[in-house]
Amino acid sequence: MSNSGTGNQSESRPLAIALTVVSALGRLAPHLPNVTPLGGSCLFAGSKVSGLLAYLLPLAVMAVTDPFVGGYSWASVAVYGCFLINVWIGRRMVRRVTAMRVGAAAFLCSAQFFVLTNFFLWVEGGFTHSVFHKPGVAGLIATYAMGLPFWGRTLAGDLLFSAVLFAAYELFVKRPATAHSSAPA
Repeated sequence: MSNSGTGNQSESRPLAIALTVVSALGRLAPHLPNVTPLGGSCLFAGSKVSGLLAYLLPLAVMAVTDPFVGGYSWASVAVYGCFLINVWIGRRMVRRVTAMRVGAAAFLCSAQFFVLTNFFLWVEGGFTHSVFHKPGVAGLIATYAMGLPFWGRTLAGDLLFSAVLFAAYELFVKRPATAHSSAPA
């Protein structure tokens, strides 16, 4: 992926990696349910971290932090998959950063997370005979209806943290060259 318009590649890569890791670790901070920087962090990694590392960083952070935020379950497979899709969306939609592209990509990330994770919960409910996720079309609709409040929070978090990450990156990378160097001795 081209890094045109984002400053010096050797300087911006460590910044992109650091912002990805630190923001993803933000899921350990107290927060409202589903309002975490992880979705935005994955979108940002897809846009600004090159190669396979863009996919591996969020996975590693999730694997390390999951025991502290509820552990692993079968749903983790769907959640991890959705966050990898966020990285892919960042690769495809935010090659050139604009507020509109970042906002649209963050919306798409939240929407796919809502659709796929709730579908997974509905399917899983059929196997576990869940009282919340009944089989059939009515059960699927009910599952999506129960998930709507969570989607609103996920969308808010993805929009907020995507904006913060991309803005912080652009501000740092595009600051004047004199700000990068230390004062003469």
